[in-house]
Amino acid sequence: MKKISCHQGVALITVMLVVALAAILATQMTAKLQLQLQRSANIEANQQAYWLAMGAESFAKRVLIMSFDDDENVTHLGQLWAQGENTYPVDYGEITGEIIDLQSCFNLNALRHSGNKGISPSPTNNGNTNNLPAEALERLILNIGIENVSSFEAKDMVSALTDWVDDNGIVTNSGGAEDSEYSSKEYPYLPANNFLGSFNELRVVEHFTLEAIEALKPYVCVIPNSDLHKINVNTISADHIEILMALFDISESEAEEIISSRGEEGYQKIEDVFVSPQLTKRKLTQEQKDQLVVDSEYFKLKAKTTFNDSYFFLNSIMKVEKNNQINIISRTIGRD
Repeated sequence: MKKISCHQGVALITVMLVVALAAILATQMTAKLQLQLQRSANIEANQQAYWLAMGAESFAKRVLIMSFDDDENVTHLGQLWAQGENTYPVDYGEITGEIIDLQSCFNLNALRHSGNKGISPSPTNNGNTNNLPAEALERLILNIGIENVSSFEAKDMVSALTDWVDDNGIVTNSGGAEDSEYSSKEYPYLPANNFLGSFNELRVVEHFTLEAIEALKPYVCVIPNSDLHKINVNTISADHIEILMALFDISESEAEEIISSRGEEGYQKIEDVFVSPQLTKRKLTQEQKDQLVVDSEYFKLKAKTTFNDSYFFLNSIMKVEKNNQINIISRTIGRD
């Protein structure tokens, strides 16, 4: 009887071990199945959020076309595209979008034009109109009052950025930076010697601190593969008059007067801007006047979409062509 009882105990333990092992395997299989199902659901939700963003882009193109159908020669803040950030509910989520005029801010790639002429930037170089973008950016840096940035630091920042975007290896001046400066760092790299790809690229440019980059962010932008330096007086924000001050080296009160005089529908002709007493007394050259326009061709859509618990951020840069067609020239995924 004892032997039978002993064998029964061993068999019972064996059965319990098999059951336990089967339970463990079943639990792991169930967990993996749930993980795969959740992963598939996440991918599906992310794809849905992506297509909602593509829908927002198509809608933004349509808004721009409608805005310029009857007023293609003037771009101003009273038009349909300039409604600020808007949110639209959709099934299981929402779409948030905002269209921004990229000619209402300073295009950092405009420095490539100055750099390729081999001109040393200086705000006192008033006789040399070929260097207007560099001069304007230097004054803008000073106008916004970045902490611990004097005229010397501002000049070095502009010089380093000019060297970064130009297509040669010549150092602009003592504050510039080319291959030797970047290759001697602890983690060496080389300057792009090409257009900036995004605003965030400033993080790797010599002399640009995080504080300076954050302070500049509301006032500057990057138009891909373009050194266009034409700022729309009709779309400059009243909170960013430092841009207008920097273009023509005028006072804050003079810039405010120019902005307030544009009215709800903006200046209809660029000549209307330069008859103002604030600019008439400056005796501006034609090249200086050409910095300002009343129409825009580059716009940026900042879209955020949600579907279930998935988020998608899309930044699309659009160009309005002469025939009022909209071309997408750049798409980036992420908050900026």
